Amino acid sequence: MLRKMECGSACNGHVAVGCEHCMNGSKMVLLVTGQCKWNCYYCPVSLEKKGLDVIYANEAKVSTDEEIIAEAESIDATGTGITGGDPLLVIDRTIHMIELLKGRFGKEHHIHLYTATIDPEKVARLEAAGLDEIRFHPPMSMWDRMEETKLKEIAESSNMDVGIEVPAIPKMEEKLGKLVEYANSIGVKFINLNELEFSESNWDMMASNDFQVKDDISSAVLGSDEAAMAVMKKNKKANIHFCASAFKDGVQLRKRLIRRAEHICTDYQAVTDDGTLVRGYVYGQDLDAVISKLKELEVPDDMFVRLDSKVEVAPWILEDIADDIGFKCYVSEQYPTADGLEVERTPLN
Repeated sequence: MLRKMECGSACNGHVAVGCEHCMNGSKMVLLVTGQCKWNCYYCPVSLEKKGLDVIYANEAKVSTDEEIIAEAESIDATGTGITGGDPLLVIDRTIHMIELLKGRFGKEHHIHLYTATIDPEKVARLEAAGLDEIRFHPPMSMWDRMEETKLKEIAESSNMDVGIEVPAIPKMEEKLGKLVEYANSIGVKFINLNELEFSESNWDMMASNDFQVKDDISSAVLGSDEAAMAVMKKNKKANIHFCASAFKDGVQLRKRLIRRAEHICTDYQAVTDDGTLVRGYVYGQDLDAVISKLKELEVPDDMFVRLDSKVEVAPWILEDIADDIGFKCYVSEQYPTADGLEVERTPLN
């Protein structure tokens, strides 16, 4: 039975375990490489990652095991989604990451992985390392020829949860339907259909495929959700989950940001309902003079901290004293991510 979910998502049966961690905002996204050999025209991977041999834990570019563990701890991660590029192109690195996370957080730390490489030997190595769930992303050219792959062999021999995850592409319902039918017939445990999205790295697909933007507030492609619904209604017995673009931004990302913000927030910062951090800043050429004035105004020592070029003060305190401090004051709302992207800055005086 088709079940409607938040923000336009839907499910025919049950969602994959990896998706449950994502929905809770407790999944770390670990990109182990941006390299990939499949060249799918709809790939949305960002330009700073696409085709490059880089590693990112959530939004942070990392180079050490310690940095990866620290990012997982920053959101109190209960699981990790390993992605790329194609993680199987760097199989030894990927196995190391699985063993690293399992070794640090225990067997209960759920790990799922995305790949277009349908290779039973590599899949067996991943399972032996501790991988819990694998999601195959076959190129669109293979959707109606999956019997030519070794997916059936993997689905029958693996103890992992084996799934399919592809975008719902407008006007490709027939090919997508054949992929779903085949996957369901060989015992694939779940099928995820993602709403197709445009990005800075795949924008050229819009004109070349006559795609249009769904609306003014999202990056979703018009007709993708309708394609997914059509396939789901024709395959009611298959375990299909449609993940809407709005669900990723409005639920998954928001919950992860809230988890991270609450974990890293200091006593002199605040967290909004959207998971952003609110910080107060005082600027002055002489920071010693700024700190002296704060003490004169009886601001507690644990409510401010000296930074490189400014003094951070609890925003609720700064709002009260801005007219009396004699220095430029601002309240900054930022994402609690490694880059600290500023959403809004409000002058107080």
